[in-house]
Amino acid sequence: MRFVDEVDMSVRSGRGGRGSSSFRKEKYVPMGGPDGGDGGDGGDVVFIADEGVGTLLDLRQRTQWVADDGEHGQYRLRSGAQGKDLEIRVPVGTMVYNRAEDQLIFELLVEGDRRVACPGGKGGLGNRHFKTSTNRAPRQTTPGEPGVTIALRLELKLLADVGLLGFPNAGKSTLISRISAARPRIADYPFTTLTPMLGVVSVGDSHSFVVADIPGLIEGAAEGKGLGHQFLRHVDRTQVLLHLVSLAELAPGPDEDGPRDCSPLRARYMVIRDELRRYDADMLTRPEMVVLTQADTATAEEISTALALFPEGAVVISAVTGAGVQELLHAVWSRLQGLRGR
Repeated sequence: MRFVDEVDMSVRSGRGGRGSSSFRKEKYVPMGGPDGGDGGDGGDVVFIADEGVGTLLDLRQRTQWVADDGEHGQYRLRSGAQGKDLEIRVPVGTMVYNRAEDQLIFELLVEGDRRVACPGGKGGLGNRHFKTSTNRAPRQTTPGEPGVTIALRLELKLLADVGLLGFPNAGKSTLISRISAARPRIADYPFTTLTPMLGVVSVGDSHSFVVADIPGLIEGAAEGKGLGHQFLRHVDRTQVLLHLVSLAELAPGPDEDGPRDCSPLRARYMVIRDELRRYDADMLTRPEMVVLTQADTATAEEISTALALFPEGAVVISAVTGAGVQELLHAVWSRLQGLRGR
């Protein structure tokens, strides 16, 4: 399924119906007075968080969304029917902005969250409200209030416990397919993953966490280069970052038969860190774990040298062979539990 994480739309709540001007005309009621009913309220525009909705793609099919108008009041004190609310179902994690003011109106973070973006216009008053001792036959009514029109921008930020970061082909897709039921496209060329991918990871019999595969970043991503810049926002809601660095990217060494040069690994790691800083400096304070991937492509000596480049600590895995994967999952779970105070 195509992943769409930003949509522009215009919404309008329903207009209120106008009040009625009428008088009782019944046999045996010679002093019949005003009996005009009130107009019905217009429908609200309501956003509802729905876990069954995965993307904002379906909302792109329409640019104008309008709730039902309230019906006009009628005679014999009959009020007009209220306009039906327009309910728009969106993924959990959707942020709704006022596009003109570029201001966040609300977020929908929990299944079933229901927020009103535009209240419907109030219905008008029938002439019965204007009867007085000196005006027993009023013809005055009020019109219904107009609906509210607003231009909105919807943005979706993935809700995940763990975010996978790294250059294209760092092994993120292979890892998430190994540890969860997610099945991203995997190939041996850059930018195989074009959309964020969520997977639920089981740890033991009763524990699990959600991991997000963020499409590969490159240098300059914070300024719009490559594909990953439009997905940096999804890092915002992750608790722990797994920074994947591929051992397959080792540079050739001076000796053809000797170990390869590991120094580019640290440089690539720092490039991504710098992109996070330029996007949002607070990202650098987010708990992080460095994961050296594709260990099956490196020798023991090369792995040892690579580990020395990360004095803050790193985990070595091979998603292909499974080596180190379970140890990584338990380490991630422990980190999450520590952040949750358990």
